[in-house]
Order: sequence, then structure tokens, then C-alpha cells
Amino acid sequence: MLLAIDTATRLASIALYDDTGIWAEESWRSRNNHSVEVMPAIAKMLARENVAYADLTGVAVPLGPGSFTGLRIGMSLAKGICLGIDIPIIAIPTLQVTAYAAGDPGIPVLAALEAGRGRISVATFVYQDGLPTPQGEIALVESAHWQPDLSSPVLVTGEIEVAMAERLRALPDAENLTIISLAASLRRAGFLAELAWDRLQRDDVDDLDTLSPVYMQTASGSPGP
Repeated sequence: MLLAIDTATRLASIALYDDTGIWAEESWRSRNNHSVEVMPAIAKMLARENVAYADLTGVAVPLGPGSFTGLRIGMSLAKGICLGIDIPIIAIPTLQVTAYAAGDPGIPVLAALEAGRGRISVATFVYQDGLPTPQGEIALVESAHWQPDLSSPVLVTGEIEVAMAERLRALPDAENLTIISLAASLRRAGFLAELAWDRLQRDDVDDLDTLSPVYMQTASGSPGP
């Protein structure tokens, strides 16, 4: 049984997953209280599903990018569980989880993530062998000025506010733009768990001692909020 913990942004999400699929999942918008909300939610989920910590075989977390505090809290919780019961940790790039949740649309997927201070982190993915593969680097951009390349069809998913979606739909060549629905854009721990479960079965796990979150750098060289 794998436990997935996602606190990369204001959204918090947890899930239990095994070879039969998702056992349980919960997502909520936290008010910057990841440090006090997540562990009780995990304990409640485990108790409800009659799963003991000793039944866990791995813990999955987002690698980043994301909130400095959110990523740190999630990875610290995950490491504590893994150290306590001697199980592996698997970190999945946050935007890969976002792109994976969209499914394969047959066109490039632009995955977006809140980066604070009116900015978003954006990465482009194309599906190869059933998985989203990154194309180029992650960009940190001002959300009010972001203009994706619409010279060919693309799908945008992730943390896209309604006002931004309306602005994007008014851009030239917007007929090439598809924006996924608000419900479908939710970054769920179940998708994080599914990606991590595949790696766990291949014994492709991360080093518990050296693993650390990946942050986007601001112009000053410091990590984002």
C-alpha cells in the first residue's frame, strides 16, 4: 500500500493506492495550515480504511516546483514516515502529475502551477508510451502576461484562474487553445500515487537521505514562496 502526500501549493491532497487502484483519496484547499491539517487527515484515512502504518510499502510526494513551505512540509512528513517504518520514498515532478491527470489529448499539454506573487510555473509535456514527457525547461512567468504559443493546438491544465482563462481565450489563434475544466484541473494525490506506484514496482525509488525539493528560482536567486 502506497501513501501519497501532496502539499505543493495551497491545495492539499492525500491518497492510498495499491495494485487494485485508489483505496481512498481526499483533497481540500488549505489555509496555509498544511503543518497542522495533513497528519491528522492521514491518520483518519488510515483508520477509516483499516490500514496500519506498518502496511505501507512506500510514500510519494511532489518533487517540485511549488510553494517553498508547502513542499518542505510534505517532504518532511513523508521522510518522517519512511524513516519510522523503513520504507522507500518516491518523488514525482509536480507538473508531471498535473499533466498526467489531463490524460493524453494527442497534442502538447501545458501544465501550470501557482508560484505566488502573481506568477505561475509552466511546463510543456507530450505523451510518450502513455506518460507525459517534459519538453524543455520549466518557465516562471507573470500570470497576467503569459501568452502561450498558439500556432498549433495545445491543451492547458492546472492552476489556471478564471480571469486568466478568459484572457487566454481572447488571444489571437485561440481556436488552437483548449483549457481543461476547473474540476478536471484539480491536482489529485491519486495521480501522484499512480505514477509513484509504477516506479515502486520497478524499485525506482529515491535516496531518503539526499532527496530535497526542487524550487523555482526568483530573479534574486532565492526560492519562491
